[in-house]
Amino acid sequence: MTQAFDYRNGYRSTRLPVFARNVVATSHPLAAQAGLRMLTAGGNAVDAAIATAAVMTLVEPCSNGLGSDAFCILWDGRQLHGLNASGRAPAAWTPGYFQRKYGADAKAPPVRGWDSVTVPGAVAAWAALSERFGQLRFEDLLAPAIEIAERGYVVPVVVQEKWAAASQVHDLASQPGWAPTFLPRDRAPGVGELFRFPAAARALRSIAATRGQAFYGGEIAEALARQAAAQGGAITVADLAAYRPEWVAPIGQDYRGYRLHEIPPNGQGIAALIALGILQHFDLAALGADSVEAQHLQIEAMKLAFADVYRYVAEPASMEVTAQQLLAPAYLATRAKSIDPARAQDFGAGNPAKGGTIYLTAADERGMMVSFIQSNYMGFGSGVVVDGWGISLQNRGHGFSLDAHSANVVAPGKRPFHTIIPAFLTKDGQPVMSYGVMGANMQPQGHLQTLVRMLDFGQNPQAACDAPRWRYNDGLTINVEAQMDPAVVAGLGALGHRMEVLQDSYQDFGAGQFIWRLGDPAVEGYVAASDPRRDGQAAGY
Repeated sequence: MTQAFDYRNGYRSTRLPVFARNVVATSHPLAAQAGLRMLTAGGNAVDAAIATAAVMTLVEPCSNGLGSDAFCILWDGRQLHGLNASGRAPAAWTPGYFQRKYGADAKAPPVRGWDSVTVPGAVAAWAALSERFGQLRFEDLLAPAIEIAERGYVVPVVVQEKWAAASQVHDLASQPGWAPTFLPRDRAPGVGELFRFPAAARALRSIAATRGQAFYGGEIAEALARQAAAQGGAITVADLAAYRPEWVAPIGQDYRGYRLHEIPPNGQGIAALIALGILQHFDLAALGADSVEAQHLQIEAMKLAFADVYRYVAEPASMEVTAQQLLAPAYLATRAKSIDPARAQDFGAGNPAKGGTIYLTAADERGMMVSFIQSNYMGFGSGVVVDGWGISLQNRGHGFSLDAHSANVVAPGKRPFHTIIPAFLTKDGQPVMSYGVMGANMQPQGHLQTLVRMLDFGQNPQAACDAPRWRYNDGLTINVEAQMDPAVVAGLGALGHRMEVLQDSYQDFGAGQFIWRLGDPAVEGYVAASDPRRDGQAAGY
């Protein structure tokens, strides 16, 4: 008889760094191990990343699915490459389309349902990465995911918590296909309970056999478009068939002798670069890693970055300023002068023209390193699941504006402002670290906080990952983790920060995965870290 365990741990656990020549880090052990299977079979880090990503769509469905979007930065052994696989709006989407359906006062597309779904990009990202850089057959990369979908897996602690919370959200439960798929017993699965996903196995087999083409022009595309038409959605087979992910050059910012790289807009990665460019003008190392002063400066720099990002960042063709203008050294120096070390401020945007997500990383002993992120956006995304195929669709369309004067206004074929961002660190043009911290607008904040701990204060990746975090919201308000030193919390309050201490680390403070190159990958290998705020691990050999 199975023992009825209490899975709430009343004790503090400490993770240790993982050292290996081949390593995968993500937020579920089964996914990390799927990646290792590819590496032991002779595949490279790209093969490992794809296998890991496919499994993640099953084992963390609250955060991503086969209908996700994705981004990637990878080092191929010689140079960096970026891939933007965020989805585009259906051809029918205009401000008028939404205002006719939801009223003239509507400010954005809805949070849930078909009218929040842009063309999903994750499957196209897998296919593009495999075609350009992979070594193993595409079908083999999806084999672990197909096996897990068919046989099922036991639901872990953190995923179950979020799954159960989602089951209480009315606008999810009412969406087509969501409850029958994710509440198989009219409730969320419990911790330690088996969950099978045979419909997703069917989709994965079709995707594997066609290298993703079934999703964008074959039987899956037809089923998706047919269901959309029957349920009031606008996405069509033509929208799916027209989709291509875009290879892009990452943008970067120098900091303490290193260079942080992010995917350029339409994503928010530039926020981390702006904040680092501002912090270059302060001697953080002299203040102490957990000092009130160091935390205050980082918070204020992040506020300044978000003020500009929310004002200016959208699809590049729609932006009134360029990423280069936002990162201009003279402009960032001016922004740094806006910070008062003695008080918190509510900043507006500057004038640069004048002056539910999962993350994974993989690295191999030949030197290839992959930073990859995919997401359904909000928990379980749109809530729509394609009948018979187990494809849960993202709700990235909600990121558009219906304001005709906004750079982020919806338009046919346009990509919305995106929150998910992979990161990559180099030094003197050579790879150092692939990493990411997931969680809505926490992502650039997590990139900043963990990197500052490593580069300014010498903390190892696992310690930098484990350390307590803050999260800026808006105005003067921030959230802080319950484990933060009460004296630091009080000190930040004395500077004018309005704080709420939160216990929920999963969503509010993000979760990261890190792989740092130690030297020759074939000799010294890497040191890796995985965030204790989720169920995952760094696994290597």
